[in-house]
Amino acid sequence: MILNLDPKFTPVTNQEEIKFQSFTFSGGEPHIKINPDFDHNQKVTITHRLNSFNDLGLLCITVDALRRMDVKVIDLFIPYFPAARQDRVMIKGESLSVKVYADIINGLQLNKVFVFDAHSEVTPALVNNCEVIPNHTFIKEVLNVIGENVKLISPDGGALKKIYKVSEFLGGVDVVECSKSRDVKTGKLSGFKVYEDDLNGIDCLIVDDICDGGGTFVGLAEELKNKNAGKLYLAVSHGIFNKGFEVLDCFDKIFTTNSVKDFEGESVTVVKLTM
Repeated sequence: MILNLDPKFTPVTNQEEIKFQSFTFSGGEPHIKINPDFDHNQKVTITHRLNSFNDLGLLCITVDALRRMDVKVIDLFIPYFPAARQDRVMIKGESLSVKVYADIINGLQLNKVFVFDAHSEVTPALVNNCEVIPNHTFIKEVLNVIGENVKLISPDGGALKKIYKVSEFLGGVDVVECSKSRDVKTGKLSGFKVYEDDLNGIDCLIVDDICDGGGTFVGLAEELKNKNAGKLYLAVSHGIFNKGFEVLDCFDKIFTTNSVKDFEGESVTVVKLTM
C-alpha cells in the first residue's frame, strides 16, 4: 500500500494508493483524514517531500493516524533529507539541525526510512533503519543523454567517495578531483582548483548532491575552462536553484531530479525518481 502525501510526487506507481484528504487549519496546523478502506495488515509506504516544518508535521500526524488504525509496518521515502547540510556545528551558537529532524523521525518508530543520495554519512548514522538510495541510476540516465565520453568532476573532497562509486557503477569513467575553499563564518567561496593540467577538450560532468545558489559550480566551471574543458554539464540529485538558472548559463545542460520540487518551463532536465 502506498500513501503519497504530495500528490505531485508519486515515485511508486505499482501499488494500491491509499486515499486521503489533507488541509491546513486557519491557525496553521496541518490535518489529515485517511480513508480507512484498506487492509490494515499490509505494510504502508509513505512518500513525501519535506521542504518545511509543516511538511514534517503532516508526516507526523499521518503516522499517528495510521497507528490509530492499527497499521503495524510503515516505511517512509523522503528523497531529500532536510537540514542534511547542517551536519556539524562549525561555530558556537549553531544547532545540529540534521539531528533535530532525525530525532523527530526516529520518534515515529518506522520500519524503514529511504533517503535518496544523502549529503553525508551523518544522516544515515543518525536516522534509525535508514537506507540510502545512491545516485548511480540517475547519473547513468544523464550519460544516456549526453554520451559516455566525459570525465566525472568531483567538486570537492566531500564528494570524492561517492563519485568513485558512481564511476565504478558506470564501468570506470574517468574522475577529476577538484577542491574549493570556504570561509566558515561568511560562507564565501574562493580558491577553486582542478587537479589535472589539461583536459584536452573533453566534455565534463560535474556530479554533486545539492545545488542551492550554484556558486560552487560557477566558480568550478571557470576553472575547468581554464584547464581546456570541452562542454560542461551539471548533474545534482537535489535541485533547489534559489538564484534561478541564469547564473548557471555556463553549462550546456543541467540535470536534476524531482526530489525537492517540480520544474516546469525551466532550463533544466528532470529525471523523475522511482522506487
